[in-house]
Amino acid sequence: MEELRRIIPGASFTQLAAGEVFLMSCAMEQAEALAAIHREEPIFLRHIQPVDRIMDIDGSASDLQGLADMIRNARLVFEEKRTAVHIRRNAKTSFHYTTSDTKALLDAVLEELDAEPVVQQPEMIISAYAAGDKLYVGFATPEEMLSDWPGGAVRFQREEGQVSRAKFKLLEAERAFGLSYTDYRQALDVGAAPGGWTSLLLERGLRVTAIDPADMHPSLLASPALTHIKRNASEAKLPKRAFDLLVCDMSWSPMLMSKLVLDLKGALAHEATAIITVKLMHRKPLQTIREVKERLGTAFTVLKAKQLFHNREEITLHLRLKE
Repeated sequence: MEELRRIIPGASFTQLAAGEVFLMSCAMEQAEALAAIHREEPIFLRHIQPVDRIMDIDGSASDLQGLADMIRNARLVFEEKRTAVHIRRNAKTSFHYTTSDTKALLDAVLEELDAEPVVQQPEMIISAYAAGDKLYVGFATPEEMLSDWPGGAVRFQREEGQVSRAKFKLLEAERAFGLSYTDYRQALDVGAAPGGWTSLLLERGLRVTAIDPADMHPSLLASPALTHIKRNASEAKLPKRAFDLLVCDMSWSPMLMSKLVLDLKGALAHEATAIITVKLMHRKPLQTIREVKERLGTAFTVLKAKQLFHNREEITLHLRLKE
């Protein structure tokens, strides 16, 4: 909310789900507000749902009928488009219908309208959020909503033998930053143990140098593409200009992490990419982020900073080496 107040002066907020979902009101037209948010995308905002309609609900069958009629009346928005349906609700809503039942009804309506109901890669999204006795409904593209996952809650399936859930953070970063790890050849994983991020990069065909005094997961040790330097990163001897990708998910203070990454820049190739998490250990996260970006900005271009769904008390930075 603090970020949005800086972007949209006079914005006011109503909590719909404490610490998670809020309704923003402002004097700007909807299109103008969305454009302002996209020009300066907030770090801590994962999902935007425009509110095109607000329906009164009472828990009866008329709720579903009213929602279906609303979609029919907006036929031109969805006609001949791949369209996803996102239904979310808070704990105290009068809307008693399940997500699957509501989606099944709206999918049938979309077929009536010559639209194609889909789950993945939609062109348009119908998003409805139920809170109290209101249903907030909006239509937009995935780009306008910042995510094609309901509420920006990106979920990956856990795999048998997976080294750690930290892998999901790197997977989500790939989507959020428009990357493909297969475009890289040599990766440097700083603070790698037990190897959640290393495992993903190996799967994508990269050669990985993992630095950590702790042990890597036994399942990774047989890979001929892995080199494990079992010492602190500050002590590692690395070839110059060897790595086109650096990743770092260390539980260090932000300033120490920044110094370490800057000390390793000589090992990075021209315009190398870096994906780094920043632990927000203090009460002033925006100030911490600003200081880290300024410090890393001496050697890197900060392309994007985002708190991803799989981040907790941290954010993820996408950087490119300036030299």
